[in-house]
Amino acid sequence: MPNIEGNYIPKKGTQIAIIASRFNEFVVGRLIEGAIDCLKRHGVDEKNIVVHRVPGSFEIPVAAKKVARSGDYHAVICLGAVIRGDTPHFEFVSAEVSKGIANVALETGTPVIYGVLTTDTIEQAIERSGTKAGNRGFTAALDALEMINVMTKISEVGRD
Repeated sequence: MPNIEGNYIPKKGTQIAIIASRFNEFVVGRLIEGAIDCLKRHGVDEKNIVVHRVPGSFEIPVAAKKVARSGDYHAVICLGAVIRGDTPHFEFVSAEVSKGIANVALETGTPVIYGVLTTDTIEQAIERSGTKAGNRGFTAALDALEMINVMTKISEVGRD
């Protein structure tokens, strides 16, 4: 019985879409930089990385769905930052963006990676966008590369 596990080595011509929120730009901009850095370090040609900007994290799933359904990309990386405030807005947005991104992946069969920070404070968001806690954009890009590879291997096993 085959053991399917992915790696981070992209095939030549790998196309990646990044859907990123403009809201909380000071954090999301760093997530984008981390994702692009990771993809380039692992051999994805920069011309094959397309960043699509949306107003806020709530709008990420609909853009991700459109991009995933296009068939033009091997994976979609979703990046945003939802920071808790004094109203219940945080709970509504974080829950819906999480469900929406998961639904897009399930409906399209395309790897759609969740790289949206949901934090209690601005400091936590900054830490997760490139300081103490690493850069979630970078790790989301690694997840995308691995999932592309896993999905390819699953398809190949199915043909045997």
